[in-house]
Amino acid sequence: MGVMQQNRRNSILLGADNNALVWLIVINAVVFVLISFIKIIYVLADAGGLPQFYTQVLDWITLPAQAGKLFARPWTIFTYMITHDSVWGLISTLLWLWGFGYILQDLTGNKKIIPLYIYGGLAGALFFVLTFYAFPALRANIGAVHPMIGGGTAVMTIAVATTTFAPNYRLLPMLNGGIPLWVLTLIFVAFDYATVASGNAGTAVAHLAGAGVGYLYVKQLQKGRDPGAWMISLANWVNDLCNPDKKYNKPSIKQQIFYKTTKKPFEKMSRFSQQRLDEILDKINEDGYSSLSNDEKEFLKKASKEDF
Repeated sequence: MGVMQQNRRNSILLGADNNALVWLIVINAVVFVLISFIKIIYVLADAGGLPQFYTQVLDWITLPAQAGKLFARPWTIFTYMITHDSVWGLISTLLWLWGFGYILQDLTGNKKIIPLYIYGGLAGALFFVLTFYAFPALRANIGAVHPMIGGGTAVMTIAVATTTFAPNYRLLPMLNGGIPLWVLTLIFVAFDYATVASGNAGTAVAHLAGAGVGYLYVKQLQKGRDPGAWMISLANWVNDLCNPDKKYNKPSIKQQIFYKTTKKPFEKMSRFSQQRLDEILDKINEDGYSSLSNDEKEFLKKASKEDF
């Protein structure tokens, strides 16, 4: 499998135009840069300083606990999950997102991570608000609750989904056989809740809801149902609508995987073998390497060793 699997990993690492993980990281980073730029303007332009920045800008894109304010700003159920106000918060989110998201894409392809991110963020938003209305003691002080901000809930969803899908996935295999993925997840959960503990009960419940979504999502996948398929279909429809020629011009999965080779690896193959390789590579791109049968893995292993 050697060279071919390594090339496939490199293509995911570097990112193609359909790499969902890279897009999530870029979106979070760009939003942070824009927010930081606006904050600097408020401070330097004598526009009321940080207090005015928080009330006039940040409050409009973070998730409020009050239902009335949420109904007036419904977009915040989406914007809060890509908004970060501190460098540390952004770095922490992106590092964990990259770690778990990379493994998830390696195992399942490019079409699961964004639906998981969105579903987890929406579930977190719902339970964040409900928590303060479910308990009278919390509701009494709801006006003083800080809005929820950041992608922590969505990352928790991806972490639990990845671990549910492959709990014994090995990290650093050179160290006595490797470290099981579930160990990393325990470290992440402990770190996450140590940070959340300094916040409020609503945020803690939101992260727990995100974890539940990740678990349930994978269980549905294992039953043959993909809860996020409609999102991908909608995104593809919009993409084709806006770029009608793109689907005819984008590079094939063969070119993405063999992009570093100097020769054309599939040119000398028989028509049957080439067609089968095409189908296997497309399957990897759509559903991940783990979706292959033993025969398909064996064929891919042999193909990677042949001098096409």
